Amino acid sequence: MTSPVIPTIRPARPEDVPAVVAMVHDLAEYERAPDQCHLTTEQLTSALFTTTPALFGHVAVDERDEPIGFALWFLNFSTWAGVHGIYLEDLYVRPAARGTGAGRLLLATLAEICVQRGYQRLEWWMINWNPAAGFYASIGAEQMSEWVPYRLSGDALHGLAAQGQGRHHAPEPSTG
Repeated sequence: MTSPVIPTIRPARPEDVPAVVAMVHDLAEYERAPDQCHLTTEQLTSALFTTTPALFGHVAVDERDEPIGFALWFLNFSTWAGVHGIYLEDLYVRPAARGTGAGRLLLATLAEICVQRGYQRLEWWMINWNPAAGFYASIGAEQMSEWVPYRLSGDALHGLAAQGQGRHHAPEPSTG
């Protein structure tokens, strides 16, 4: 009996994007919202591989260097701590690769980035029925029950934006 190969974690490359997009759609299916996922290869490539990216990605790869999981993340900022942190937008490991340590290694990589850069937080949301809650607790993650997420989107977002149109000032010209 051979032991399972431990995945390797590396930054996402352009050639990984189709596999990551497919896994994002798999995640949407798992979370019972496939009709809400519209991500394309072009969109993710544009977001990750620009001169000033706001989105970053890591992949877990198998022994053939094929992506079996991913983490997509971006920086946030704590005004109280005065430093950046990482917000994990999505973490997913293909069902066949679960139990290989890929999810733990992806999170450990992001934790390592936080520590190396002096960031104090690694945060994410999880759908309340996800069985990963036990895993997250086992690595020391704490559920933040006193903070309630809010979202403004669709017609409400556009309606509020319309209330601000023409009511803000242009930046002052530089005198330097």
